Amino acid sequence: MKTELIKIDFAKPLSGQLSLPAKILAEGGLVAFPTETVYGLGGNALDASAAGKIYAAKGRPSDNPLIVHIARPGDAEKYADTNPLYEALAKAFMPGPLTVVLPKKEIIPFSVTGGLQTVGIRCPGDPVARELIRLAGVPVAAPSANVSGRPSPTAASHVADDLNGRIDCIIDGGEAEVGLESTIVKIDGDRLILLRPGAITPEMLRTVCENVVLDNGILGKLPEGVSPQAPGMKYRHYAPRAKVYLVRAENEEQADRKAIAFFRARLAENPQVGILCYDEHLPFLSGENVYSYGKKEDDLAHSHLLFDCLRRFDETEAPAIYAVIGKTEGIGLALYNRMLKASAYTVIYI
Repeated sequence: MKTELIKIDFAKPLSGQLSLPAKILAEGGLVAFPTETVYGLGGNALDASAAGKIYAAKGRPSDNPLIVHIARPGDAEKYADTNPLYEALAKAFMPGPLTVVLPKKEIIPFSVTGGLQTVGIRCPGDPVARELIRLAGVPVAAPSANVSGRPSPTAASHVADDLNGRIDCIIDGGEAEVGLESTIVKIDGDRLILLRPGAITPEMLRTVCENVVLDNGILGKLPEGVSPQAPGMKYRHYAPRAKVYLVRAENEEQADRKAIAFFRARLAENPQVGILCYDEHLPFLSGENVYSYGKKEDDLAHSHLLFDCLRRFDETEAPAIYAVIGKTEGIGLALYNRMLKASAYTVIYI
């Protein structure tokens, strides 16, 4: 299969540039497109065979549900049973990096929802994504546009590395702004269950609904035999080829000193090991594969750069990767969740 690459010129109208990929989606093909979180791999959410193509292209387990992307928050009522809490969330955070799990309507095939009676609905904040969906005239089912298990793509080049020749089209709309997948919440009566943390943090959600609880799958493994309620909950995710170890200080006051000492010891054993650290650590470390994902207190930089850094390690001979991890408040919770999945829950306390 030849994969078309379309690079967006933001000085020109989007509609003309997106007419071909919109046609591909409407006819059952697959298009990778930018969002403010990560790049998505889209197919017609009303077409069961399109969902099958997404799973095949990614090598994704078929019980891992897809998110349905819409052009306008109000379009959700066509595909799911909405309620006042959904409306309040949509008013506060949509378009934006939030997915809301609702009871699905029959029009959405079970192949899209992983066999579940619920569906995740998201109205992306990226204007390219929304215009593409509008032009296609169909809701777009889309997981991240990568081979299943690998770090999610935050640039079109990442998509091409994984899926060139497997899908019909890639739209290059520049780097993703957030860098981590959307927050996923499930409405459960008068409360919200946080299934996957993201840029819409628990603190932000509580401004709309005071009763927000964290699903056990955020910081722990799902038991065997349990179907995931949302993407990213069950299977190995976000991982580079080398084994990842998270490095976390038990005493915050000594965190930097201990992290630097730990990294220096690993580099003394093998200068090719991968190190993912903060800017403040770089002057004290010397190795072939030492990368930073921003200043220690810059959670937004960490989220924006994490997946790009993990993919950079795949271009090296690093036999293992040691990554520093800090606080778990705000967007730090989302970062910790992704890094736990990438490391298969392997945390070294120092």
